[in-house]
Amino acid sequence: MNVLLAIDDSKFSEAATQALIGQAQSTGTTVRVLHVIEPLPIAYSGGEWGISMDWQEVLQEQREQAEALVSQAAKTLRGAGFAVMAAVEEGSAKSIIIDAAAKWPADLIIVGSHGRTGLDRFLLGSVSEAVARHAPCSVQIVRAAKN
Repeated sequence: MNVLLAIDDSKFSEAATQALIGQAQSTGTTVRVLHVIEPLPIAYSGGEWGISMDWQEVLQEQREQAEALVSQAAKTLRGAGFAVMAAVEEGSAKSIIIDAAAKWPADLIIVGSHGRTGLDRFLLGSVSEAVARHAPCSVQIVRAAKN
């Protein structure tokens, strides 16, 4: 069985990782841990607005954090006996997850849900909802326990 575990740096992704460990048999299961770096929201880097950032440096820092994140998740899953691959990609999370599942091919996608509602959901969108609607395979959406 091929499982695509899409993660970000949140308690929801940790819950998804733990759900996978608790539910799937490690024997015969290969997990691809995927983190997607979304495009930066501000494309302007001129001095007119007082913004002067090295966008390449920001992107490199994001990539380093993402690599550490998928590495830690992969280590946890290997410790539970799973065969694991890890990847960091750049682009729209919704599209990258769906495309990665189709190309691999995944039998199951596991993703955490942030549980956004109302205006937040409208403005930020729901990655888990888009994946569930358009995925080429089954999707498990995991919610973290409310504190």
